[in-house]
Amino acid sequence: SQVLDTKDLQVFKVTVNGQDAEFVFGEKHNFKGTPLEITLPFELRRGQEAIVEISFESSPKSSALQWFSPEQTSGKKHPFLFSQCQVEWI
Repeated sequence: SQVLDTKDLQVFKVTVNGQDAEFVFGEKHNFKGTPLEITLPFELRRGQEAIVEISFESSPKSSALQWFSPEQTSGKKHPFLFSQCQVEWI
C-alpha cells in the first residue's frame, strides 16, 4: 500500500494504472494532517511503474498544496499542482 500525507482534502476516487484502488483516511493529527492509505489493486513488481491518479477537491485550509497558473508553466496550457508533502511506501 501507499500512504500519502493530506490535509483538508476530499477524495472521490483513486486509480492505479487505470484500475480502481481502495483508499481510507487514517486518524487526523492536529498539525501533521491526515494519512491517506491507498491499497494497490495488484502486486507491484520491482521496477514496475505505477501511475496513481487521485480525484480530489482541496479547500482553502489545504496546506502544502500550491498551484501554478497555466501562464507559469513551460507549456502555458494547463495549471500545475504540486505538493510539499512526502509519499511513504509500506
